[in-house]
This record gives sequence, structure tokens and C-alpha cells, in this order.
Amino acid sequence: MAQPSMAATPGLKEIYVQLKARMDKAVEDFRKAMAATRTGRASVHMLDSVNVDYYGSQMPLNQIAQVHAPEAQLITVQPFDPSSLTSIEKAIRTADLGLNPMNDGKIIRVPVPPLTEERRREMVKHLHKVLEEHRTAVRNIRRDGNEAIKKALKDKKITEDQEKRALDEIQRLTDDEIKKMDEMSKAKEKEVMEV
Repeated sequence: MAQPSMAATPGLKEIYVQLKARMDKAVEDFRKAMAATRTGRASVHMLDSVNVDYYGSQMPLNQIAQVHAPEAQLITVQPFDPSSLTSIEKAIRTADLGLNPMNDGKIIRVPVPPLTEERRREMVKHLHKVLEEHRTAVRNIRRDGNEAIKKALKDKKITEDQEKRALDEIQRLTDDEIKKMDEMSKAKEKEVMEV
């Protein structure tokens, strides 16, 4: 007979739901970081980190302009308010993305230069750093879950057998989430190194 999982065990269900949600959030955050990482091709996500000074407040670029990637080496930015063109251009230039926007009065064209070998290697190092930060976040979530389970055992809400199964299940969940992030990272690394 199959053993009940954490989600089916009273006293552990809430812990499991919280852990799963926090781990999923960490993986989703990693996915967004991967999308924003520059490759040799233009992507609208490359400008996700750009915030523009718009009437005294910092606004994400995609909230004040339409961003398109009509070609493999070009991003276009069309502001909803034409008076914000210079602010947008300045924000893209100072965002440390290695991009040089050009403003023609109606639209901003952002050519995406091909990456050099050295820049590609830097990008891969950055990917590894981001991956390790997110792996650590998932491990910290696992630690919190393990502590919650040990506390549940101490408070006599669960048995020792249930504790052992729950700890094993948390470890499997952690391994699965880290494996997902590793696979995303490998795919992105391949994309970055592709000439």
C-alpha cells in the first residue's frame, strides 16, 4: 500500500503547500532572470530590467512603451507618450546592457550587437552565479520545511514515520526544483555560446 504523501497528512499539508509555493516562486524568478539574460538575438525581455524616470517616478519600460523585436538584431521601443522618448533612451543607455539606443523622434531603435567570445563567457559566468543564488534559495526553503516538520514532531502532531517520509519528500521536491533550474541554465548557456 502506498504511503500517504505530505499533502495528504493532517498537520503537514499546510507546510507542504507553503514549501511548494515558495519553491515554485524561486524557480519562476530564475526563469525570468534567464529570459532577461542577453543572447546573440534580440529579445523584448532583454529590456525587462530597465526602469525609466517618468514624471518623477521609476516605471518599468514595458509599462510606458511598446517593445518589439522585429528582427534578430533589433529591438524597437515605441512610447505611449512621445514626450518620454529622451527619458527612455537615457534609461536604456544607462542600464548597463551594452546597448546603444537611437531615437528618431517617434520610435527608439536599439541595435543588438553580436556578442564577442569574451562577452559570451562573462554571460555564462553570470548565469552560473544566478543559478547558484537560486539553488541556495531553494535549499533555504528546504531547511525551513525540515525545521517545521521537526517542530511538528516535537509538538506531537505527527509520528516519527511521518517525519521521515516528509523529510524524504521535501528532499525529492528540492532535487526536482534544482534539476528544473539546471536544465533551464544548460539550455540558456547553449543559446548564449551559440555563434
